[in-house]
Amino acid sequence: MFRILTSAHSCRIRVYRTAELARWTANPTRLAKRLVQAGELKLLAQGLYAAPRRTRFGEAPPKPEMIMEAFLEGAPHVFTGPEYWNALGLGATGLFPAYLVYNTRRTGNFVFGGHRFILRRVRFPRKPTPEWYAVDLIRHRDLVGLDRETLVRRLRVALDQGKLEPQRLRKMALEFGTKETQQLVEEATASGRGAHR
Repeated sequence: MFRILTSAHSCRIRVYRTAELARWTANPTRLAKRLVQAGELKLLAQGLYAAPRRTRFGEAPPKPEMIMEAFLEGAPHVFTGPEYWNALGLGATGLFPAYLVYNTRRTGNFVFGGHRFILRRVRFPRKPTPEWYAVDLIRHRDLVGLDRETLVRRLRVALDQGKLEPQRLRKMALEFGTKETQQLVEEATASGRGAHR
């Protein structure tokens, strides 16, 4: 029954909250339990379920982005952390045992379907740029073992290579950084070709 009703959406909707099942029954909790027993849904956490997608290698787990979209009920959020900081090429190679997610609703540590999430209710831009991720890295440099001098030097290289835009970097530091972050960004943008852009 559930597969027939959701077949049109199964490619794009794979994580559900209990409340979403109310369109098929007056008792969504009971329906969720029945669908879990039948193998139609997998319990990720209390009130959060995934519709398993079977591949030739077995069941494909839901993507972390799908889990957050359902858990936060579509509220604005952004993934950040080592995966994104490492992509900047600033020498950050630290790892977290969890996904770091900034959002407008929740703060706390959660586990959904074996994935760990650290949620923080903090300000963030709707469309993150490399400059914002650089500011976020600066704020968390202790977590990835980057000392101030090394980070300033690598920021200058990134600015000179055109990987980061200095004006945007300063703007992100002013809007989302601490005083220390702003000072570090000013130091990095105060010399070299990046200072003249």
